[in-house]
Amino acid sequence: MASPSSSSGSLLTILFLFCLPAWCSVSGFKICAFNVQSFGDSKIRNTEVVHTLVRIVSRCDVCLLQEVRDTKRKAVPLLMKALNSYNSKHQYDYVASHRLGRTSSYQEQYVFVYRTSSVIVTDQYQYPDTLLGDEDAFSREPFIVRLRAPKTAIKEFVLVPQHTTPSNATKEIDALYDVFLEIKRRWKTETVMFLGDFNADCGYLAKKNRQRVRLYSNQAFLWLIGDKDDTTVRDSTSCAYDRIVVHEESFAGALVPQSAKPFNFAKEYGLTEEQALVVSDHYPVEVELRAWSAQIGGNSPLLIFLIFTAVFIST
Repeated sequence: MASPSSSSGSLLTILFLFCLPAWCSVSGFKICAFNVQSFGDSKIRNTEVVHTLVRIVSRCDVCLLQEVRDTKRKAVPLLMKALNSYNSKHQYDYVASHRLGRTSSYQEQYVFVYRTSSVIVTDQYQYPDTLLGDEDAFSREPFIVRLRAPKTAIKEFVLVPQHTTPSNATKEIDALYDVFLEIKRRWKTETVMFLGDFNADCGYLAKKNRQRVRLYSNQAFLWLIGDKDDTTVRDSTSCAYDRIVVHEESFAGALVPQSAKPFNFAKEYGLTEEQALVVSDHYPVEVELRAWSAQIGGNSPLLIFLIFTAVFIST
């Protein structure tokens, strides 16, 4: 007859098998933001650029693309086709703002690309400057999306993109606080993440002006990408232009520690500076949310039963 210790060992072995990574491990849900620098017809015709973009975007569960200048409305669909052909494990879809900008000669779109297996877009909202009574508050008003991500620790959250005009960066970043208040009023949530090319460094947002920026002065917000994080491709520059900011209390415990960082795709993919600059002059920035696999984990009754039984037998 098996001894209590051997029975306990056998049960613990079963428990271990149930908790293999495919079953109950914690895995990261990656959110990215990438200024793709004038992405349009010329870049989509460059197969090497497209291949690099696909490799970058496919790393993310949801990726904000900025500076999309797809005047012929063909570049984004072609990128999506390449992305969905790249890896059969995941399929992707996107939502996009209309073309935004002060003049008809220069306009951009915000585009959110997401994995359909892990993200559901529940709402989208084009924020109007008229809410602030200032039509010059933003050069490119935020295109806000609310997402449901059932496998993440927080389940649902709001993403607010912003690509500021360098000369107006201080004013535009400050105005994001008013956007936060509108989201809180409209959707009754504070689980908000701001992300994008804020131009929040190197002369565009002077340190002496930061107390005028409510996302800085209000301690409720956490800047995940710091001033020392270089988000630029050129070796001759070191600027933290691209940022990710969260409402800290709402995201407490949901973020994977130390996961917020620029992604140096030039180093990762063995590109020269010249080759990388053809893709973009910015690195993407990213952060991970805690996520559990669907089969077993968290408060699963089966997992709780196995743990309880193993402890009972071993005592």
